[in-house]
Amino acid sequence: MNKQLLAAFLLAGICSIKAQEKTAEIDSIEIQGKFISTPYKNANQNISVITKTDILNSPATSIDEILQQIPGMDIRRRGANGVQSDIGFRGSSFEQVLLLLNGIRMNDSQTGHNSLNVPVDLEDVERIEIIKGPAARRFGQNAYAGAINIITKANPGKRVKIRAEGGDYETYGLGLNANFGNEKFSNLLQANSNSSQGYRHNTDFEMKNVFYQNQLKIKDGSIRLQAGISEKKFGANGFYSSPAATEQYEELQASIVSLAYQQNFGKLKLNSNVYWRRGQDMYLFNREKPEIYRNMHIGNNVGGEVNSTYTSNLGTTGLGVELRKEFLASNNLGHRERFVSQVFFEHHISLLDKKLNITPGISWANYSNEGNFFYPGLDVGYSFYENNKIYGNISKVHRVPTFTDLYYTSKTEQGNENLVPESAVYAEIGYQYQTKNILGKVSGFYRGSSDAIDWVKSSLQDPVWYAKNVGDTEIKGIEAELSHQVFDWMKYTVGYTYLDNKFKEFSGGYSRYVLDNLKHQFVAKLNTKFLKYFTNELVYRYNDRVNLGSYNLLDEKLSFNKNDFSVYVLVNNVTDSDYTETFGVPMPQRWFHIGFTYNINIK
Repeated sequence: MNKQLLAAFLLAGICSIKAQEKTAEIDSIEIQGKFISTPYKNANQNISVITKTDILNSPATSIDEILQQIPGMDIRRRGANGVQSDIGFRGSSFEQVLLLLNGIRMNDSQTGHNSLNVPVDLEDVERIEIIKGPAARRFGQNAYAGAINIITKANPGKRVKIRAEGGDYETYGLGLNANFGNEKFSNLLQANSNSSQGYRHNTDFEMKNVFYQNQLKIKDGSIRLQAGISEKKFGANGFYSSPAATEQYEELQASIVSLAYQQNFGKLKLNSNVYWRRGQDMYLFNREKPEIYRNMHIGNNVGGEVNSTYTSNLGTTGLGVELRKEFLASNNLGHRERFVSQVFFEHHISLLDKKLNITPGISWANYSNEGNFFYPGLDVGYSFYENNKIYGNISKVHRVPTFTDLYYTSKTEQGNENLVPESAVYAEIGYQYQTKNILGKVSGFYRGSSDAIDWVKSSLQDPVWYAKNVGDTEIKGIEAELSHQVFDWMKYTVGYTYLDNKFKEFSGGYSRYVLDNLKHQFVAKLNTKFLKYFTNELVYRYNDRVNLGSYNLLDEKLSFNKNDFSVYVLVNNVTDSDYTETFGVPMPQRWFHIGFTYNINIK
């Protein structure tokens, strides 16, 4: 059924392309890179952008939920509303994805489980840029399978937006977003609070975010400061260990402070920053009896980078240096630290009247405990007939084990100090068609990994998972996307991803994460506007996971927007489906939300 549905959507899109008369270019969206900001249409990687309009129309209630609407993204949630989620790209693990907040690294050296602890609410995000495929030569460690950059923006003027939401299971949310300042010095302040009694026993949560950002414009550049803190407290019924562990509880904190400087000196551009990211993770096996088992981890990442770009007749050359120190203090993992040095180099060449774009690059990294690593890569793109482009890229990547991989010990997990870094060669080739009203993409990709890191057990009866280099894996896949603005009042988007993931060599036992991927993924969105002030968006998702079977989900959001006032009704899981996204954690059934936002413009 789903194959026929996909074929029907693609056929409709092809017919629309043939009938389309408007061929004007879509307004350029600049993809923010470490060296070079590239117009979306010219990027030679598979990139998706979630815009502010996408966010406001979407029935998603959190960042992880809207990421689930992107083909190739595999978000394995434990609970709802952004409580706890793991990010995956095209069959990757949650340790192989880099998450950035306004270009600043948010990954936790303790564990990738905490990557999505960011101090901003979905409602306050300006846009999200998603690079599918390796980006290690540009961003370093963790950009093994992809990178996500969450972007917020301080706007000039004086404006306050208030938000309130309520829903099933005694769910509520309150938010404040304030912009103040002028064109030269602008400021943004956000504060959000969300809580619920939970959709089943011990799934209650309380989450709070506070975030501040400013921008000072200087001659041909800017200075930007951001600071924020996120706190989550939640019941974790069956989230970890085993489904029988019904009384688990966790408290998470994540904070970030960074100062960035950017300025142009003719053909030379400088872009630098310093940052401090702190993470705290407190876990109880039984929230009523903390004496049974308690973990406390506190990690700090302190770093800085200087990046430069020089434009000449030979093209655009980027050179960057990053230094980072990672600290961890834990009653389980011990006191750990490592120093990371990285050097990045990239050169962009345009030929044949800018139709052919070639970008080779390489990155070198030194880890004080693990040694040296090189990340070479090449991107190539060729544009033809104005709206068509073919592209290809190939890269080599490595991932150094986290402190949890190396040292964690419990009754159900055992780390391994002898792990070696995993590595992979990743290649993709694709085609893109883009006009003012249509965006179509199709690609094929391959990732061959060596010394893959996973948690395994020798038999299903064995109570302990062991961290291990499990051997070599191979992922092959295809991906297709089509977005079409049919009329001013109607737009649809469809996407499909197929993955074939297998071990080339496996040391034996049962794998926990490596083969825990979506084999088939289909996403469809329909957005309509009617009666002048109403907007409706339906999102359908079909997921077929290798080890958990398939399920269908339908989400809905109906909004009324007039002037500075908006009210909406949002329904997650309209069809009341039974499903799970990670083993042993049933997800919520139908969940109603109602809320409003109001903008106050101050003169």
